[in-house]
Amino acid sequence: MSKALKITIDEYVSPVSVTASEDMLLSDVSKLMREHGFRHIPILKGQKPIGIISDRDISLLDSLEDLSDLTAADIMVKNPYCAYSGTSISEVAFEMSSRKIGSALILTSEGDLDGIFTSIDGLNALIEIVRGDV
Repeated sequence: MSKALKITIDEYVSPVSVTASEDMLLSDVSKLMREHGFRHIPILKGQKPIGIISDRDISLLDSLEDLSDLTAADIMVKNPYCAYSGTSISEVAFEMSSRKIGSALILTSEGDLDGIFTSIDGLNALIEIVRGDV
């Protein structure tokens, strides 16, 4: 087994400091993402992820006339790809590639949101692996 297959996702997960609820207005979600420079925002019910919105999802709606009534629930991707802390990085990267998605929500053993692993995190991991930093 290669060294990369033994590496868990935990080392490369980014913390999530901003989340949204399903009833939040889309304009407020978009504002939060812009203010913090995030490309993905998890949608939570309590501490459990129920959806995710990406900047791409929002930009696809920019051509619509009136977005004032839309909420996060209206456009979020329901049941986003999630992996548990401790999952191998190769498994998460494979799933993201297979599904053609830019992020994975990482959960605690209780199913609460622990962090996010994005394609940028994956590239950073690849750099470390190739350089032999791991």
